[in-house]
Amino acid sequence: MKVIPYIDDKKCIGCKICVEVCPNRVLKMSLKKAVVMRPEVCNGCALCVENCPVDAIELKWTDL
Repeated sequence: MKVIPYIDDKKCIGCKICVEVCPNRVLKMSLKKAVVMRPEVCNGCALCVENCPVDAIELKWTDL
């Protein structure tokens, strides 16, 4: 089990902060929203969660 970010696309405002702070480049922008592109390299640091100004990201446990 490991944690990966989950992004609520209804809350995401496309500010790109999460993409910029992610040390492993897990997130990318697509259609003006942040999306999880490489969940397998997420280290669970939660920088994306901590820096999201609209609380659109949370870490969830997965069997990835």
